[in-house]
Amino acid sequence: MKRTGSFLLLLLLAGSVVFAQEKSIKNVIILIPDGTSLSAVSAARWYQRYNNPEKIHLNLDPYICGTILTYSSNAPIGDSAPTTSCYMTGYPSRAGYVATYPPADPENDIVPNDPGRAFQPLMTVMEAARITQSKATGLVFTCEFPHATPADCMSHSYNRGKYEWIAPQMAHNNIDVVIGGGVSLLNDESKNYLLNQGYGVFFNDVKNFRNFAGNKMWALFRDKDMSYDIDRDTVAEPSLAEMTAKAIEKLSTNPNGFVLMVEGSKIDWAAHANDVTAIITDMLAFDKACGVAFDFAEANGETLVVVVPDHGNSGLSIGSSKCPNYGGMTKNELFGQVSQFKTSVDGLINRLHNTDASQLKKVVYDLTGISLTDDEYKQLLQCSDYNRSSLSNDERMKGSKLTKVVAKILDNHTCFGFTTGGHTGEEVFLAVLDPTDNRLTGNHTNIDLNHYLRRSLGLQSDLEALTDEYFAKHTEVFAGQSYTVTTKNDVPTLEVKNNNNVLEIQPNTNIVKFNGKEILLNSVVVYVDKNNTFYLPKFLKGLI
Repeated sequence: MKRTGSFLLLLLLAGSVVFAQEKSIKNVIILIPDGTSLSAVSAARWYQRYNNPEKIHLNLDPYICGTILTYSSNAPIGDSAPTTSCYMTGYPSRAGYVATYPPADPENDIVPNDPGRAFQPLMTVMEAARITQSKATGLVFTCEFPHATPADCMSHSYNRGKYEWIAPQMAHNNIDVVIGGGVSLLNDESKNYLLNQGYGVFFNDVKNFRNFAGNKMWALFRDKDMSYDIDRDTVAEPSLAEMTAKAIEKLSTNPNGFVLMVEGSKIDWAAHANDVTAIITDMLAFDKACGVAFDFAEANGETLVVVVPDHGNSGLSIGSSKCPNYGGMTKNELFGQVSQFKTSVDGLINRLHNTDASQLKKVVYDLTGISLTDDEYKQLLQCSDYNRSSLSNDERMKGSKLTKVVAKILDNHTCFGFTTGGHTGEEVFLAVLDPTDNRLTGNHTNIDLNHYLRRSLGLQSDLEALTDEYFAKHTEVFAGQSYTVTTKNDVPTLEVKNNNNVLEIQPNTNIVKFNGKEILLNSVVVYVDKNNTFYLPKFLKGLI
């Protein structure tokens, strides 16, 4: 008989009756290629096929099953903060908001909004799985760790740029594995906390990243973001696929399972820069990470894998009106030139800064196969930030920057098109491997995807209740108590007194002090300056 839905399959073996239970989901891996429009996937697939004719498909191809419409709370086009936040919490939020409830915008809100919840931190599926199910959690990315997408999973802020709030929250939120960029953003307090909790903490240390025997680790590379894959020093920086494999290796030792988010962070950055080479090669690097996840899930049998971008970017097209008769161009005409590029726009600029102007044409040709015209050569020399230019400052064009000029020159030698250097609002692709019969297919919203993750993890109704339990307003938790909020050195402190007992609470950490003794919470405390409110667990009332 064929197993369908949640029914049990009756098997008759050797005269005995055996019931095969419906498969369950123990682990969840969410892979997000940031800012990846479907055209970027197509470009990567064609590029791969052009250079390796036997490789017709990407690793994610067999699992593509639908599309997701992403949006902010009050706008159809979102940035990474509110869109990934919705995947994690079930609520679309404002541009720049990290896992935080948005203020109401009645004229423009796309979904109903409760004004009383404005600025409240929202429990994420990763936090909930850790708190209620003791699952391990992990983050892998190529940007810096407090950047919007990883931050959305395990921190809370109405301002994605407030790394000084977000970074310590992430360090104190008991994430088992963190691998990516951002060495300069993990301060000494956070590092010492992690070491005291038994983590391996490694900065630009590939050897110990690979050989560490423990299961809890933070491994960070480069001061902020990691390199584009095409520029990556393979000795100094691991690939996204290797980082994904290492995270799965560590997390899968937890008997309760794990939730892992893997981000191909800089596909989005390349799209902003209209850098088609970096878009394609970082997408292919991301697809290799997808391959690692799918291989593990196929062998494991209890792992859900979801691949979904958070939004589109740049309006990339294969073919552009700048190329006459582009519709009939051969694969060589479309992909030959870009396949000669050996570096990203950023990588080429770094080389130019270390190249005498007399060698500029040669370096560009060696790295791109492009023979610069005299006009293009002059455009580079005129850039105000080209520190090896042979022109005086007076001879250069004020405001002309290498980033835009180099990107434009490379773009002019290909037949790809861009409509913008910003985000776009089209639906994004969905790829899913689900070991159960409940695979999500068709067209859905970002809210629907969160509900799918909730159901898969058995968290159907828990997120809202957990939000209210762990992120309650201090004015409600300590109503009727004696408390004060003071600020010293820009750090707000909530002090609650009752008889001889004193509870001292500061934000962006899981450490509170009760009568001078440190107590570790299972979540972080968040302070919002806009309403002078601490958001914290309700059970703290019982201490005082």
